[in-house]
Amino acid sequence: MDQTRLKRPTSNLKWLWWGLGSFFALLIAFRAGGMSNGMDAQGIGKKVGIIQVSGPIISSNTIVKDLESYRNRKDISAILVRIDSPGGLVAPTQEIYEKIKSIKEEKPIIASMGSVAASGGYYIALGADSIIANSGTIVGSIGVIMNYPVMTELLDKVGIDFETVKSGELKDVGSYSREVTEADRKHLNEMVYDMYSQFVDAVSKNRSLTKEEVIKIADGRVYTGRQSKELGLIDAIGTFEDAILIAGTMGQITGKPKTVQVNKKRPSVLDWFTGNLGQTVSGWFDQLPAYRWRME
Repeated sequence: MDQTRLKRPTSNLKWLWWGLGSFFALLIAFRAGGMSNGMDAQGIGKKVGIIQVSGPIISSNTIVKDLESYRNRKDISAILVRIDSPGGLVAPTQEIYEKIKSIKEEKPIIASMGSVAASGGYYIALGADSIIANSGTIVGSIGVIMNYPVMTELLDKVGIDFETVKSGELKDVGSYSREVTEADRKHLNEMVYDMYSQFVDAVSKNRSLTKEEVIKIADGRVYTGRQSKELGLIDAIGTFEDAILIAGTMGQITGKPKTVQVNKKRPSVLDWFTGNLGQTVSGWFDQLPAYRWRME
């Protein structure tokens, strides 16, 4: 028998492993490069870190985390908070405001306003070193709003009744299944007015205005950026690019400032779902006290 026919064919597995190893090495390098670009897109040197606050303020977690990240980065000399928000829930708004105030003790922070920075959007800007808006930016709406549906007539028509067992008279305040009482109104008005007073205090403290001066303009109305400058609600009229230059100057950056933003991942199916969920949650504003402006 021909022995050459029984010889096993030479294997190419070595080249296969080399190919797979090269592929994964390139993949890791690409991912590392993407992360580096996201966190340090303009190379070495001092930079202005940009935080985007867009849409209704429902949660403070991400923004506070991003602010803290910029606080700890040695290559970030100044922070710019770009605001395009009609406001949102009270507690998350105050948490972002307090975070901005604490960081400005270490690094300069500029608030730049886009189309709208009203109510809670304006509140968070108060914590910054300087507030810049376009002449046509919608600013203000200093106040608190809370509303909820009362559906007793509708429930009567469809024959639905609710039996409520509660530990106190006001435990079910805000329920849509019963009429609003005077005790309800008194309690909710006191709560809303207390939150309003906190807003007024923040404006007075950070804008060098007396409470009396603030109350005169804090009836919920909005103003243009130009009107806001005249009223002392902002510091200057300028664009986003102007705000970057000012932040660079305050951060002692020479020349045109380099900027960096938190890396944004590509949207996924989960992002799509949570995005729609966020829109749904924003509808809950009507049932919770909020620093919010909305054109009906």
